[in-house]
Amino acid sequence: MTRHVYHCPIRWSDMDVYQHVNNAVFLTYLEEARSDMLGVHAARAGVDTFAAGCVSAKHGIEYKTPLEWRETAVDVEVWVTDLRAASFNLAYEVKDEGTLYAKAASTMVPYDLKSRLPRRLTDSERAYLTRFLAQRPA
Repeated sequence: MTRHVYHCPIRWSDMDVYQHVNNAVFLTYLEEARSDMLGVHAARAGVDTFAAGCVSAKHGIEYKTPLEWRETAVDVEVWVTDLRAASFNLAYEVKDEGTLYAKAASTMVPYDLKSRLPRRLTDSERAYLTRFLAQRPA
């Protein structure tokens, strides 16, 4: 299994009154990593349909330790934990070499923006996502 790695800069405006990245900003970090994986990199692989419509149905975040401002980016690793006909689950870790700041999960739904309805994953989307699919224990 391959994990997609997004190097996410920490912006001064991400800080809260406690001098660390605000909890709500972590959702933005996840969105940036997910957009990089499903938009930029998928399009480079010949799969541009995610950018045409894919919505978040559910998120969950477990905060491990405060992330303070620094000049270096933090890594957001993303991988697929489940593939279904019309949805898929992503897992994330926000970390650097020595520290895990947060773990998260999202349920994503391919979406037809014109009809405003969920749609099934295409064969090319499924093939792209399979590269990032975590192997389940036997």
